[in-house]
Amino acid sequence: MTKYYPPTFKEDKFHCIHCGVFAKQNWGNLYYGYHNANVSPISYCVCEHCKNVSFWYTQQMIIPADSPVPPPHADMPESLQAEYNEARSIFSRSPRAAVALLRLAIQKLMIELGEKGENINADIKSLVAKGLPLQVQQAFDYCRVVGNNAVHPGEINLNDSPEMGQHLFSMINFIIEDRITRPKHVAALYAKLPEAAREAIEKRDA
Repeated sequence: MTKYYPPTFKEDKFHCIHCGVFAKQNWGNLYYGYHNANVSPISYCVCEHCKNVSFWYTQQMIIPADSPVPPPHADMPESLQAEYNEARSIFSRSPRAAVALLRLAIQKLMIELGEKGENINADIKSLVAKGLPLQVQQAFDYCRVVGNNAVHPGEINLNDSPEMGQHLFSMINFIIEDRITRPKHVAALYAKLPEAAREAIEKRDA
């Protein structure tokens, strides 16, 4: 999974909010007045790839209103797409409300992966035992999704650090990449092997 570089004020390159491509961005300022034009506090950014424009005020993107967080993974189960996309759409306005939606999305993802979906802490621990990198559990602990500081199991507590919520979007996509996409790719490669080769492998493994 390619690392996501969110749209950031005055950065030369990032993933475009319109086309999703990591591309060069060209910045400029709007002006007002007839004779002695004054620089407006509104900046604009043009994506070199799709040529679409975003507008920024006080270093924050205002048009489009989409939050600069990763789009849903291509293999994201349909059951959690609504929560993920709604969280993405409101994150810049209400990070805490977005994180509440992400918590529900994580629970639904746990169920999709064969876990109970009742306790995020226990589900992540189970997935780690099944091969999910331990660093994912540690990252959840860092975001205080789980752990001793939670009010109840699985609690997401940003503690006035809403930027931590941005990590949740990436972690959801990472879990999907590790638990859904990679096994699917491996299975597809295995299916392309000649039948005799597959039979030999299965005989060996047996």
